[in-house]
Amino acid sequence: MLRPAHDASTAPPPWLGRACTRREDDALLRGQGRYLADLAPPGCLHAAFARSSMAHACIALANLAHLRAMPGVRLVLAGDDLQTLGHLAINPLFPNVRAFDTPALARGRVLCVGMPIVLVVADTAAQARDAAEALAVDYMALPACTMAEDALAAAALLDGWADNTAFTQRHQAGDLAQARAQAAAEVQLRIACPPVAPMALEPRGLLAHWQDRRLTVWTPLQSPHRARLELARVLGLAPEQVRTIAPDVGGAFGGKASLGPEEVALAACALQLDAPVRWVATREEDFLSAPQGRAGHIAAQAFFAADGALLGLQAELLYALGCRSTWSTPVPALNAARMLPGPYRCAAIDTVARGVVTNTAAVGIYRGAGRPEAALVMEGLMDAAARRLGLDPVAIRLRNAVPASAMPWTTPTGQRLDSGDYAGLLAAASLLCDLPALRAEQARRGAAGECVGIGINLYVEPCGTGWESARLTRWPDGRVTVASGSSTQGQGHATAFAQIAADALGLAPSAIDVVEGDSDLAPAGIGALASRSMAIGGSAVLRSAQALRALPGADQPVSVETVHTAQAEAWSAGCCIVLASVDRATGAVRTERAFWVDDAGTVVNPLLFAGQMHGGFAQGLGQALMERMHYDDQGQLLTGSLMDYAVPRADDLPELVYQSRPSTTDANPLGAKGVGESGAIAAPAALRGAVLDALAPLGVTHLDLPMTPASVWQAIQHATTGDTPC
Repeated sequence: MLRPAHDASTAPPPWLGRACTRREDDALLRGQGRYLADLAPPGCLHAAFARSSMAHACIALANLAHLRAMPGVRLVLAGDDLQTLGHLAINPLFPNVRAFDTPALARGRVLCVGMPIVLVVADTAAQARDAAEALAVDYMALPACTMAEDALAAAALLDGWADNTAFTQRHQAGDLAQARAQAAAEVQLRIACPPVAPMALEPRGLLAHWQDRRLTVWTPLQSPHRARLELARVLGLAPEQVRTIAPDVGGAFGGKASLGPEEVALAACALQLDAPVRWVATREEDFLSAPQGRAGHIAAQAFFAADGALLGLQAELLYALGCRSTWSTPVPALNAARMLPGPYRCAAIDTVARGVVTNTAAVGIYRGAGRPEAALVMEGLMDAAARRLGLDPVAIRLRNAVPASAMPWTTPTGQRLDSGDYAGLLAAASLLCDLPALRAEQARRGAAGECVGIGINLYVEPCGTGWESARLTRWPDGRVTVASGSSTQGQGHATAFAQIAADALGLAPSAIDVVEGDSDLAPAGIGALASRSMAIGGSAVLRSAQALRALPGADQPVSVETVHTAQAEAWSAGCCIVLASVDRATGAVRTERAFWVDDAGTVVNPLLFAGQMHGGFAQGLGQALMERMHYDDQGQLLTGSLMDYAVPRADDLPELVYQSRPSTTDANPLGAKGVGESGAIAAPAALRGAVLDALAPLGVTHLDLPMTPASVWQAIQHATTGDTPC
């Protein structure tokens, strides 16, 4: 369990590796945080969206004039009013990726339940909501596809497209036919990872004010600098005419990584008003329309020699993308495909990754972004091969793990694993949990009639590429201000960046102020994405601090600005071992204990490290056991509130025993790797392995996620009685 660390901020240097208490927490715990909903400038107007109640239909709007005449209404915009806007961009990570070009407000056709149709601005939030709810829409239903498999064979959903495929990428290496011919065992796996909600504590929102020919936008996005450039481009403004500010943010997890149609429509609306205008989404709106995560279906087969050596791997990855793109739409499929075969050696590989348009909300990045799916595939195949060949699950992993002596290692998909001791992580995790004793307990409880299993997940995690910036200013009184191009949503960047700068400058962290998330006050940057903040953003702070220390003192402020481009991608790794039990009568899974060893390179602050591990593990457990966005055949969302969508509670989480086992990396000067997404990668595969291990004596060999009591109970009934699950 997480134990509070002492405040190390008054201890002598060095500061790296110290568990300094988070400087951000005092104001937040006192209720002094300033979130978007707390920002209401004088004269602020309020916005609300009328949204589609159908998944796919032609529409006609019948009473816009009535809405405009309602009390307090200042402005009503429909799709035709915004048709001159540019379209949001998509990251062209695949050579043939197609941009969706979905309008900010629906024009003649809606593409999912919750798609914004009309924007209403009024004097009060209640007046805006009343007017939005009064919109009359005539619908002519069209066929809807919410599943990727159905969309592959369906007519094109987007105008100008011949089919629904947004991208396809294939990677081949080695001789797969030879691997198949030489194999002593062939194992197959099909696994579905349904869409999940990012479920940030704070919903989305935006506050915009057009004043003196400059647009100021407050937004809780993970990449405010990129949002500035995108808004300028879409609105036809010069970049210097747009300022973006990220105030305190109550979580993001990928769901706030990109601008959406609501933000674009609201910014365009602000250009027509002489007052600030604010939209804060309700929880229901976020369920309906916020970007979702996962939504990947993977079919894989692997070929193993008699001694357990992995000879070849074939995989097809199919991702549902929703009806509009985010900037990061291709990322989950890209990551899942490029991460195969994970931490293991494999000479022959053939992977195909596809993304298809569906009549659902957008699907983008979510904590882990493709990494959990890759781990689920590889660990599932390892366990299946161990059972088929009669090998120990630890032994087969050790047989195939890339040795530390081979680092850096180039995988068959062309990825450079910079450093790591995967066998050492597995051995350390086995020691941490006392695996022989854990297996003895499993055998004892199994003999007494319990269903108890042990799951192992040996994983890797890519931690981002590209650049980040930092500007350090030393003031005449000796204090230093760190302005970072990154942004924060609760990770504790101000604490960590202050430690990095203090260590390099020979100061105390209390002498360092940190500014981020404001395009006027901080240099441009990419933002907090892909577990890159410490590895790349922290390295930018370090390099600027080193340069500043070399400059003499002065009576005037002295500044150094650095743009750090990662010379390589750092790869984290870890091993998680879980003990879980299953109630045979109800199918309920209880995660009893979890043991976890992680390699995140240089750990700047162990307290922040622990918080990221615990938070990520909770979200990974949620995906594994309970979270799923479920649509019916008509595209209606059935999990549109917290009455229907389950998220983990404190009593769902196990005792988590963990340790850091870092390896050095040359990928960045700080030597850091990512940890923010590790828990979301570690938990699902370890939990699935534990549950299947618990149910193996009953003949259960497959479970999709989430492993709810109902789905587990049905699998037990099918295995033991032959009854087909309902």
